Amino acid sequence: MFKIYSYIVSVSLLLYIFSLMACDSNAVFEKNIKLDDNRWYQENVIRLETEINDTISPMNLYINVRNASGYQFRNLFVFLTTTTPENTKSRDTLELILADDAGKWLGEGMGDIWDNRILFKKNFQFPSAGKYTFELEQAMRVNPLPQIMDAGIRIEKAQ
Repeated sequence: MFKIYSYIVSVSLLLYIFSLMACDSNAVFEKNIKLDDNRWYQENVIRLETEINDTISPMNLYINVRNASGYQFRNLFVFLTTTTPENTKSRDTLELILADDAGKWLGEGMGDIWDNRILFKKNFQFPSAGKYTFELEQAMRVNPLPQIMDAGIRIEKAQ
């Protein structure tokens, strides 16, 4: 009886994982970097590279942040430096809102871990094909910044 139950649970879990992967067909790129000891040092620049070939389809660009509920602020300032295939750089200062005015976390989560996917650019068309580099730096006055677990970028085709 236990073997049958174990088999059913295993098959159900695999089907669930495959269904989650199939639902994410709009993703062009997504990568998150784990921060050691859940602390983001200002000198710890998160560097992500991806090849972009589609210059026709509009894309949505997101900043991903995973924080623990012990994070002491409702926002997070970051610097985002984007380098194009032609080696042109642009730098943006972004304020990411992680909690509302009452202190309720806005991301998805359970317990004390919250995942945030915050829209940075909507319906953006990449100007040229090739390798793009994205660098994220925390821009808060606290160094190191505790209770930030992961940060990254997501690029998806706009609906």
